[in-house]
Amino acid sequence: MKKNYDVIVVGAGPAGSMAARYAAVQGVSVLMLEKDRDVGYPVRCGEAISKAGVEEFIAPDEKFIASHVWNFSMTSPDGTEVTIPLEQEGYVLERRIFDYELAKSAANEGAEILTRAYVYDLILEDNRVAGVKYEYRGEKHEAYAKVVIAADGVESRVGRWAGLKTHIHFSDMECCVQYTVSNLKVDPNTVYFYFGSHVAPHGYFWVFSKGATTANIGLGISGTVGKKRSALSFLQEFMEKHHPEASVLTQIAGGVPCSITLEKISAPGIMLAGDAARQVNPLSGGGIASGMIGGSIAGRIAGESVKMNKPDHILSYDKAWADRLGKRHETFDRIKNGIYNFSDEKFNSIAHSFAKVSPDKRTLGNLFRTALFNNPSLLIDVAKVFLK
Repeated sequence: MKKNYDVIVVGAGPAGSMAARYAAVQGVSVLMLEKDRDVGYPVRCGEAISKAGVEEFIAPDEKFIASHVWNFSMTSPDGTEVTIPLEQEGYVLERRIFDYELAKSAANEGAEILTRAYVYDLILEDNRVAGVKYEYRGEKHEAYAKVVIAADGVESRVGRWAGLKTHIHFSDMECCVQYTVSNLKVDPNTVYFYFGSHVAPHGYFWVFSKGATTANIGLGISGTVGKKRSALSFLQEFMEKHHPEASVLTQIAGGVPCSITLEKISAPGIMLAGDAARQVNPLSGGGIASGMIGGSIAGRIAGESVKMNKPDHILSYDKAWADRLGKRHETFDRIKNGIYNFSDEKFNSIAHSFAKVSPDKRTLGNLFRTALFNNPSLLIDVAKVFLK
């Protein structure tokens, strides 16, 4: 076991794999440590992503694409459904395979990968992160690095150990639960969203098809709501009403951070990426594409820091992320706060109004403008993200 690397990445999800790859491609030595036995498992994700989000990092491949998505369906509390054609294609992925391919792309650039490697502490020298302590096959090891990239998920123990403030208010933590089910009928080219207090208060309910008879079905509700009623109870009620004959293949539950990026995502010797840095779209809760973007920026800057022998170069990561997506996420967060407080009557009104719009003029941007017609400040935010 080697004891010295230029860069160590903790966590082999999409953010971690891209961090490892974008550092390794510069010729620096990289070790990526994953606590689970397999990269990509267990899957804790709705698995939806835009085609552009995939193409930036890996060529789309049918082996990790479960469905091609062209339509967005919104159902209001009174059952009014509005279908909107998407301006660009989306995918519902097979994350087990997708994550595996991302990790392979990092390995192909020279990164070393070790699974079942549990990081239990950091090595600190002169108030700087200098490496990690981890357990592998029952033995404890230490590995030193010039840069450690923590891509260890929303809890980010590694970030906390480094003294970064990784806490999040429970109201910004979505309580999420999802089944993957079979023996139901869905349009494989449509993603379905349901809104209202009876299905997902202060959040939304989704059905993401993975073929004509299989789908990821789940919801996210705010932590405030989750303290009063479990997300699982909403899911079970929906399944009993709409898909009583469906068979549950997998079940997952957990928290998704729907907030803006942490105030600091770098410090001497360390950077945070993906969920660990709160690089999740606050409006949708989607974190695959934004995690890969954050990871790629962290990996690139880490490699540059090593090659230039300028340790403090990694502190430029915060601004680089803010310029690429962080500021945009702040806009999404304002839109989210405006929408999640809508009453059932408001959702019904939006659906009724939009149902009158001719199909050729239905876009997600127009939907948000309809929803926020009486909120001029948020309409400006909508224009910023949908009129580029």
